Amino acid sequence: MLRYLISRIISLGLSLAVASLVIFFVIEIIPGDPASFMLGITASPETVIALKAELGLDQTPVVRYLNWVSGLLVGDFGISYTYKVPISDLVLDRIQVSLPLAVYALILSTAIAFPVGLIAASKRGEPTDFGIMGFTQLGIAVPNFWFAMLLVLLFAINLRWFSAGGFSGWNAGFWFGIKSLTLPAIALALTQASILARVMRSSLIETLSQDYIRTARAKGLSQRRVLIRHALRNAMIPVLTILGLQFSFLLAGGIIIENVFFLPGLGRLIFQAIMQRDLIVVESVVMLMVFAVILVNFLVDITYALVDPRLRREG
Repeated sequence: MLRYLISRIISLGLSLAVASLVIFFVIEIIPGDPASFMLGITASPETVIALKAELGLDQTPVVRYLNWVSGLLVGDFGISYTYKVPISDLVLDRIQVSLPLAVYALILSTAIAFPVGLIAASKRGEPTDFGIMGFTQLGIAVPNFWFAMLLVLLFAINLRWFSAGGFSGWNAGFWFGIKSLTLPAIALALTQASILARVMRSSLIETLSQDYIRTARAKGLSQRRVLIRHALRNAMIPVLTILGLQFSFLLAGGIIIENVFFLPGLGRLIFQAIMQRDLIVVESVVMLMVFAVILVNFLVDITYALVDPRLRREG
């Protein structure tokens, strides 16, 4: 297990190093000068040069990359060009929305997908199975931003159960915060629950065809006992993969939903930073999200080894 863990940690470090290089130099080749954008077209060349020196944009890309990475290693993301505050403060303020939203959506999608996948696998080839697969296909096909607008129309405008957008803040109370995130979480969870249910069904069907499952049935075990105690754990490897990818997507890919509901999260921060040419914010927040994705995948790999001891031996 220790050897397996060390190999995954080395892989994590190399992935972060490559990701930082790609993020920095991709943003470097984007046309446009942040200093000129901030000062406007009427600014004199001397003023633009002075602002570049103040922001450190007059240094070579290699020097700026090394300064940026060295800052990241000690938790210093730099200073925002636009807001003139540490980026870490912006991130800490916005992640209070994005992280609970991602966790909330993941809980909803998992709570829906697991029982649905189990029912579909146990009723394979029956009308119940066909109906579930039809609904999951529809859930995958429907764009989440369109579904979000339908939720706003029904539950915010017509029924007035929820607000159409915005975030009341956790200071207003836990349940008020959860209520503000409910519609966005449902909009994000629809597609993820549909994908997870289909993966769960396919994995369970494959597991149920194994010899040891037939042996368990021959012993007289009920279908429910076979599914829960014998098939489910062995079917969890592909499901864990999807869960890890989904959490990463929900944390890093909620930009559209956050803009639909006017949520002050990391996705909206990135969108605003791109519009304002605040490149240091874009670089740092994207790198933070990449780190979250790689860390989640690392934890999923460790969970694989806990679920399936054969992976520890192979590692």
